[in-house]
Amino acid sequence: MFARIREDIACILERDPAARSTWEVLTCYPGFHAILLHRVAHRCWRGGWRVMGRFISNVARTLTGIEIHPGATIGRRVFIDHGMGVVIGETAEVGDECTIYQGVTLGGTSLGKGTKRHPTLGRGVIVSAGAKVLGGFTVGDGARVGSNAVLLQPVPAGATAVGIPARIVAKSADAQREEQAAKMGFSAYGVTQGDDPVSQAMKGLIDNAAGHEHQIALLWQAIEKLSARSRELPLGDCVPQDAQTTEAFDAERLNRLVK
Repeated sequence: MFARIREDIACILERDPAARSTWEVLTCYPGFHAILLHRVAHRCWRGGWRVMGRFISNVARTLTGIEIHPGATIGRRVFIDHGMGVVIGETAEVGDECTIYQGVTLGGTSLGKGTKRHPTLGRGVIVSAGAKVLGGFTVGDGARVGSNAVLLQPVPAGATAVGIPARIVAKSADAQREEQAAKMGFSAYGVTQGDDPVSQAMKGLIDNAAGHEHQIALLWQAIEKLSARSRELPLGDCVPQDAQTTEAFDAERLNRLVK
């Protein structure tokens, strides 16, 4: 028992830079208190003392603002940060090393009794503030659920789900975009991935710039080939007729878009 408590305190000190001491965690962290009370309620629930388990769960909710059904399974070193408004349903399973932020719901979409109605979080899953994970599916190890996402489908291990309804972020597309962004001296990690309009605008700019760079390279290759064939032909006559020779980049409009 005391070993588990030391683990819980250590994981909070490790993941929360605002935590300054063990005493502060013991006295001021509602997520820590909620997990401690849940362990008592869970033992009562499994031992057949269902009403007592629900009563302890209700007391924990009153004291901490975090509602964990006594039937839910919570792993080791789980950190509920801030925690106000967190709801974890009866058949939910939270794996080891998970981090859950305020306003998260691990809920169900079925009314059938005795069925797996709530999600299972694998090891090391991060569920960001306000996210709703609804259904009896599995979120794979190391996956992330973005803030305010409404997740209704399984998530592969290591993937990220964002949006309403949540979708899996395409890793290959993001990796290609980040590589191109690095060449231009900009890191897309500095903006929010997902459905944020600023993020979408910046992604569009990166993709557009990459496409322009490719087209310019092709044009220069064509010019070089034509020049090599006819050294006497003026350089201006080598430009293709459909090539865009005037600048059409409206920076002011894009600046208004991202403000």
